[in-house]
Amino acid sequence: MNALKNRVQLIGNLGQAPVVKLLDNGKKVARMSIAINESYKNGKGENMNDTYWHTIVAWGKTAEMAEKFLVKGSEVAIEGKLVSRVYTTNDGQKRYITEVVANELLLLTRKAS
Repeated sequence: MNALKNRVQLIGNLGQAPVVKLLDNGKKVARMSIAINESYKNGKGENMNDTYWHTIVAWGKTAEMAEKFLVKGSEVAIEGKLVSRVYTTNDGQKRYITEVVANELLLLTRKAS
């Protein structure tokens, strides 16, 4: 059962190419956002569409793969875990953020040449 704790699987499209940074320790980190579209019919029978955006963070080899293969619009499957954190802005306000830390990426569309 431990394998099922805090496990997230998402399929969506990248809103922009991953932003990759090389840290002082030599590790890479990639940040990206994916859009997940959901279609359904409301109570009146009308077709409805909702889009949900999720922030994805990838580290190390996963970040390198994202940098090499992912571009804006790519359809991608992501598996990882939810991580919440708090930070303070320069003007002293506390901000709360929830991200998906990806441990696996699967490109579902071909990379544009």
